[in-house]
Amino acid sequence: QVQLVESGGGLVQPGGSLRLSCTASGSIFSINTMRWYRQAPGNKRELVAAITSGGSTNYADSVKGRFTISRDNAKNTVYLQMNSLKPGDTAVYYCNADIRPDSSWDHYDAWGQGTQVTVSS
Repeated sequence: QVQLVESGGGLVQPGGSLRLSCTASGSIFSINTMRWYRQAPGNKRELVAAITSGGSTNYADSVKGRFTISRDNAKNTVYLQMNSLKPGDTAVYYCNADIRPDSSWDHYDAWGQGTQVTVSS
């Protein structure tokens, strides 16, 4: 019942920047951790960044210092600011959210459809 909609992907040159957004809608009481994953053809899906409901963040070593994850709880939205992009960042980026649909302690993972990020000259 929860839908995650992503935007902001595209084609950029090395050294450029992109800002990804992901908004959750539907039956949502609250959202625990939100994450960004990415997957290139032939590779496993890897965790890029995570942010808890309280704002604590974690990053993959490959993006640390270049990417920043943030969230707006009032808008049920998570962002990924990507700076100093490299060709190795090329992948489909997926939004993930740990959803609490009601005031009980039950929760489940929801996924976005993915958005393509291509870094190339």
